[in-house]
Parts: sequence; structure tokens; C-alpha cells
Amino acid sequence: MDRLKEALHRRVVEPVKQQLWQGVTPAKLALSLALGVVISAMPVLGITTLVALALSVLLRLNHVAVVAANYLAYPLQILLFIPFFQAGAWLTGGPPVPFSIEQIQAELTVGIWPTVVHYADANARAMVAWLLVAPLATWILRALFLKMLARLPLPRVEQPPAP
Repeated sequence: MDRLKEALHRRVVEPVKQQLWQGVTPAKLALSLALGVVISAMPVLGITTLVALALSVLLRLNHVAVVAANYLAYPLQILLFIPFFQAGAWLTGGPPVPFSIEQIQAELTVGIWPTVVHYADANARAMVAWLLVAPLATWILRALFLKMLARLPLPRVEQPPAP
């Protein structure tokens, strides 16, 4: 059992840790984690990983940290889905979306695409609410993560890319 644990640590845990910490300052890692968490709460199912990866490339952040935070915070999307829909309706003056498990199950039995089309306007309004909350949430989470990461032995300045 110890050999398996040692092999797992050597072949999985250490390489992931190296990827996570490689050439990352606490500030960039904090922003990576904050963006991953905030993007995971986006009220659009099925695209958060792509958005997280795209932003990590665009902002030159740690891809592993962004996606890991995105996956770990995924339950936030489920918890905040209805509040974002309600806030979006309130902000835009749109009609409130009546949600019930029975109603959604009945609509999904007809098909996924008709259900997506039915809720497209409400989803757009939910994105308005998320877009208003996301910058402040990212800023707050970045500050919290930066405070936590300050205790870790990370490089304090960004290393130039290898030739």
C-alpha cells in the first residue's frame, strides 16, 4: 500500500503541484483562483470551463489553477442559478421565471433544445445580473486568495519566459 501511495504521489500529486506553482506569483495565482470561482457561478450551463480556459489564456494566468477552481466551485452555479435568474428579471424589468422541478422535468422530456430556447431570454437576463456581480466578486476573492497565498513559499516576482 505504501508503494502505491508513493507512486501516486510521485506520478500524480507532484506533477500537478509543479504545474500549479510553475512561474506563478501570488498575485497571478490569486487572480487565477478568483476568476475560476466567479466563472463557475455563471448562469449558463455547459460553457464555464471554456470561458475559464479562454480567460486564462487571454490574461496569461495559470490554466490549471483557473480550471481547478472552476471545477471545485461548480456547486455555486447550481446554488446561484435561480437567484441570478430572479435578479436578471428584476434588473431588466423582464418577467420573473417560475421555476419548479416538475415543470423543468416536463419540459426536458420534450427535449433539451426546446427547453434551452424557451429560457434563452431569461438566461440572457441572468447573465446581465452575473456580469454586474462578477467584477466585484472577482476583486474580493482575489484579495482574499492573495492574503491566503502570502503565507506560501511562492516566487514574489514573475519569471521571464524561457527562450
